[in-house]
Amino acid sequence: MSLQEQLKSAQKDAMKAKDKIRLGAIRSVLAAVKQREIDEQITIDDAVVTAVIVKLVKQRRDSYTQFKDAGRDDLADKEASEIEALETFLPQPLTEAEVAALVESTITELGASGMQDMGKVMGVIKSKAEGRADMAVVSALIKQKLTA
Repeated sequence: MSLQEQLKSAQKDAMKAKDKIRLGAIRSVLAAVKQREIDEQITIDDAVVTAVIVKLVKQRRDSYTQFKDAGRDDLADKEASEIEALETFLPQPLTEAEVAALVESTITELGASGMQDMGKVMGVIKSKAEGRADMAVVSALIKQKLTA
């Protein structure tokens, strides 16, 4: 079952359970996927859906932080609930050791030797670990390895 089919099935379940927050989160993903499909005139696969979910989770984390800073705990709690709902559709996250091993093997594989190779390394890792690792952490790790 594709990720898009899983989302549609979860949408039906959320409707039946009258879970408004989960339903809203799923609908936002499906709408963003449909929009991307129309805008780019592509057929959607699981990688595209995962990228959309990652983007929406990141947006909600930013909103959560802003709401918390502004003292709007009610809205922050809603964002946190939506983040939890969306994260159930993301693949299992990589451990720190797995991320470090992936960075190390990619650097070796590409023969990267300095910061000028950062973009190449980041591109390869992003395709392998999208939605499974925090790209900011990966970027910092790559910089550390390439400058050492």
